[in-house]
Amino acid sequence: MHSQESGLPLARSGAAPAGHSQLTLNNTIPSDWSFEDDIPGQHPAPPPGKPPAGVNAKHHQKRPSKSFKQRWRWPWSKKEEVLQGNRVVVLNHPVANAEFCSNYVSTSKYNVVSFVPKFLFEQFSKYANLFFLFTALIQQIPGVSPTNRWTTIAPLAVVLLASAFKETQEDIKRHQSDSELNASKAKVLTPVGTFADKKWKDIQVGDVIRLESDDSIPADVILISSSEPEGFCYIETSNLDGETNLKIKQASPQTAHLTSPQLVTSLQGTLRSEHPNNSLYTYEGIIELTTNEGLPRQVPLGPDQLLLRGAQIRNTPWAYGLVVFTGHETKLMQNATAAPIKRTAVERQVNVHIVFLFMFLLALSIGSTIGSSIRTWFYSSSEWYLYSSSSLGGRAKQFIEDILTFIILYNNLIPISLIVTMEVVKFQQAQLINFDLDMYYAKTDTPALCRTSSLVEELGQIEYVFSDKTGTLTCNEMEFRFCSIGGVAYAEVVEESRRGEEEDGKDGWRTFAHMKAVLDGGENPFVDMTPDVGGDREVINEFLTLLAVCHTVIPEVRDGKMHYQASSPDEAALVAGAELLGYQFHTRKPKSVFINVMGQSQEFQILNVCEFNSTRKRMSTVVRCPDGRIKLFCKGADTVILERLSEKQPFTDKTLLHLEDYATDGLRTLCIASRDIPEAEYRQWVAVYDQAAATINGRGDALDSAAELIEKDLNLLGATAIEDKLQDGVPDTIHTLQMAGIKVWVLTGDRQETAINIGMSCRLISESMNLIIVNEETMLGTQEFITKRLSAIKNQRSTGELGELEDLALIIDGKSLGFALEKEISGAFLELALMCKAVICCRVSPLQKALVVKLVKKNQKSILLAIGDGANDVSMIQAAHVGVGISGLEGLQAARSADVAISQFRFLKKLLLVHGAWSYQRLSKLLLYSFYKNIVLYMTQFWYSFFNSFSGEIVYESWTLSMYNVIFTVLPPFVIGVFDQFVSARILDRYPQLYMLGQRNAFFTKTAFWLWVANALYHSVILFGFSVILFWGDLKQSSGYDSGHWFWGTMLYLAVLLTVLGKAALISDLWTKYTVAAIPGSFVFAMIFLPIYAVVAPAIGFSLEYEGLVPRLWTNAVFYFMLILVPIFCLTRDFAWKYYRRTYRPESYHIAQEIQKYNIPDYRPRQEQFQKAIKKVRAVQRMRRNRGFAFSQTENSSRQDQARIIRAYDTSQTGARPTGY
Repeated sequence: MHSQESGLPLARSGAAPAGHSQLTLNNTIPSDWSFEDDIPGQHPAPPPGKPPAGVNAKHHQKRPSKSFKQRWRWPWSKKEEVLQGNRVVVLNHPVANAEFCSNYVSTSKYNVVSFVPKFLFEQFSKYANLFFLFTALIQQIPGVSPTNRWTTIAPLAVVLLASAFKETQEDIKRHQSDSELNASKAKVLTPVGTFADKKWKDIQVGDVIRLESDDSIPADVILISSSEPEGFCYIETSNLDGETNLKIKQASPQTAHLTSPQLVTSLQGTLRSEHPNNSLYTYEGIIELTTNEGLPRQVPLGPDQLLLRGAQIRNTPWAYGLVVFTGHETKLMQNATAAPIKRTAVERQVNVHIVFLFMFLLALSIGSTIGSSIRTWFYSSSEWYLYSSSSLGGRAKQFIEDILTFIILYNNLIPISLIVTMEVVKFQQAQLINFDLDMYYAKTDTPALCRTSSLVEELGQIEYVFSDKTGTLTCNEMEFRFCSIGGVAYAEVVEESRRGEEEDGKDGWRTFAHMKAVLDGGENPFVDMTPDVGGDREVINEFLTLLAVCHTVIPEVRDGKMHYQASSPDEAALVAGAELLGYQFHTRKPKSVFINVMGQSQEFQILNVCEFNSTRKRMSTVVRCPDGRIKLFCKGADTVILERLSEKQPFTDKTLLHLEDYATDGLRTLCIASRDIPEAEYRQWVAVYDQAAATINGRGDALDSAAELIEKDLNLLGATAIEDKLQDGVPDTIHTLQMAGIKVWVLTGDRQETAINIGMSCRLISESMNLIIVNEETMLGTQEFITKRLSAIKNQRSTGELGELEDLALIIDGKSLGFALEKEISGAFLELALMCKAVICCRVSPLQKALVVKLVKKNQKSILLAIGDGANDVSMIQAAHVGVGISGLEGLQAARSADVAISQFRFLKKLLLVHGAWSYQRLSKLLLYSFYKNIVLYMTQFWYSFFNSFSGEIVYESWTLSMYNVIFTVLPPFVIGVFDQFVSARILDRYPQLYMLGQRNAFFTKTAFWLWVANALYHSVILFGFSVILFWGDLKQSSGYDSGHWFWGTMLYLAVLLTVLGKAALISDLWTKYTVAAIPGSFVFAMIFLPIYAVVAPAIGFSLEYEGLVPRLWTNAVFYFMLILVPIFCLTRDFAWKYYRRTYRPESYHIAQEIQKYNIPDYRPRQEQFQKAIKKVRAVQRMRRNRGFAFSQTENSSRQDQARIIRAYDTSQTGARPTGY
């Protein structure tokens, strides 16, 4: 006989070493995948296949030899091994298990060794830093630099130190959270049979640990025994797969009796286990025990006995676990990916533009050097007073040195202040996000937190959002909202529109208080009663009794309050709803349940349970009522219940109308029905049922067939509606994001029905969409299905049926997704997914979430954002360009790993549409303007070369030249980068389509860059040309003296400064007090500061060029004439172009700016009301075909878990449980 769980033979002779289950392939990385953006060695190793029998754990087979490129590993990357054979753990023998890795876990980006190489690699991947390093090095060559040798290396060192400080601060936080986790305490069994507290990091493979209710599990452990009957144990895995419903684990029957430390310490033998891998849902192993008689005994182990690190013990006072995987070998850590180095698209573009500017600078330098060489080689005889080398070698050396000299002279074409300004501006933009009160959540006192300021502009360019469901879109809370009983709808609070009047001929909705009054017999004088109170009461009583009796919930009293533990949160909500209405379920025994009805306890015998599964879509319980009658209570999806009703049902039509109302609101609905069963029929049926239960092969199908025989001729009692509570504003946020051109994909560990239901209620899936559901069992089936649907859609679209273009939604489950991510199918799958407006992936593992993100990232040039709240979302958050963490109920793992942390999904709308759009537009403007202002000034220096015989003479006094970037023009780009708003937040919120400007990268294109460069060249030519014409033959002063070089240079400098500041004023969309201080203020400051400097500097011998200049220059009318005339002439073209663009070729944001300026009203609300009415009609039509039903418990039809579990419990005997000590 084979073990159902592990698939391993029980006979010792036939037991092969436990290796990888073939099933693991569906949840792991496809073996031949590689990602271009991965750092080598950082993605988890592909899973090995089934190993040959008898391979010893200590002998690992070597990989075939590889090329040097493949063999090379970064110093910080982990060594990649493929383990074969199996892992052997000796029980109660710590020394024998010392070879396995420790339980220490690190999620940080750097450590002491890797910080310097990793940090420098990251910094010098920015070409500006690389260029300045090159400039700084050539400045050190004696006789080459026309400027001071430290002018470049000092600012570069400051930039690098500032970045290093920021990086270390961010990583120290990660180290602190790791230390906190590693120092957590767990109870570990000692050899003397007592439990001692031990830090998580000190736990070893082979240790036995005691876990108590609500404890987090510190490592992957094998469940040995627990306080519950038959070794049951409830765990919650929301951190692993996002599911909040409790999972049931069960110790092997052969170890479940080991409920005291002495029994566990007496165990002798070994555990043979599969090697660590990243498959969350599979496990294989065998415990080989030696009995007291010295005989071997094998205990097969499967996924049911494995408790994973990251999960939490729930509703189980204690459990014993044997540690099998620790630290980075646990399945949670195997699903984690290393924190990547993220670079933004704008940064990469800046790199490209810097390369272009460097080539331009090189061309200018070579041009100037050629000019200089012509002068020295061909005109040296007329320049007899200058020393020049006549030898070929000397001339070649001079040529190279001249090139380097001119590179240093023109190096500020690439502004060194740019990188610093960018970092400071991004930091300030991050602060604006942090201080935004619209994104502050008062309930938990949580503001938004931008952890990685370097990514802010990417928030304005997002095209895809990958979202988790549980805890991100939903609140993790199920709430019993409405019910329909006997054709009457009840709710806790009834809206005015649903109350209904008698004249309308419509039955109005009623409150739960009204229902209680009916049950009390109409004694409440404040509630109007209907004539047929008796008939209503009977149906209501039957309905609420069914809710309190027909389920698999276990009651538990904690702190004097009743708590319900259930593997399905929906069931717990229904039982809690019945309790709210006066029917309290309080005790479960192996063969009966007890409920309090209006203060009286009633016992219902549970005769048989026909379990829920996704094929049956219903659950039935056969009970014997207190009056001795046998009844069948049944609840399930409306489609399956309605076809099993007897004829002439009085409530069907009204119940269906109510179901449509509930489903339109996105609620999860169930139909409730019952029937009386005569004794004779029951005796006949139970014989068939018992025979089916005794079947070995195909037991599940046999039990389903038996249930079919009795689930017929039902009487419909009504329906329930449960809300899987969405976070506030989720539907509106998703709808707005879709209007902004952002595609939303939901990746969840939840069941398919649940995911579709939430998709409906949060407006991700609209009523008019056609659903493509991929649910295949094999790779071939998945490939065929995807290929067929893809070709069908292409044909449909090529024939011109464009109406279907936006009407597709793809739903795919984890198993099919595992196949779809294989290399052969991934292309077709991605093409199909991109054609859909919405994509939902269900039952996916954390690693699959990351793989889906990487698939889109690798094949699309779009910017991706991932948002989640649990540890299961960390890989996805790190794989996307921008990761957003929700600091919610599932701990802070996602928020710690994310680039931005927010507390509610709805804040994503403002984060992207307002802050993102502003940051991208501000940064684009800042970059283009920074390049422009430097080119204008330094190109005048180049034009002057033609007049100074390429001698390297400078136009401006050297310290004044340095002050240009550091003092006089530092504020305008900073103020534009922090405060500018091309449109207001209100307009961006009202017209989400404006967000598409960022997606198209409309503000920072190559064309825009070269147009700004051309504009800078035009301004420099005009400024230099006008000044030269004005000073042709030198300008004579009234005193008769020549004006001189510094007179002309300073005049030109101030004209350039005024032109550049005027350009900043032209491009500023929002004028604040800071803008006024930065733009006109900078020029006023220059006009005051320069004369003072020009007087003081020569006086103290600091700089002699300006000696005697002030009285001559600042009293000269020509100086003021040039200051006014030339900048106006320069900027007239810019102003005319701006007028032409806005008037004749306006962009969408130009029109939005006019709407904002003139406050033009918006006539869309009326249109939206009309659209809502259409949506309601479509919703009803859609829901008639596809309604979500409320069941999300773990199922295994072949094993009939639920019935077995409820038969094992006797909650009246709580004191009789073992204590575990």
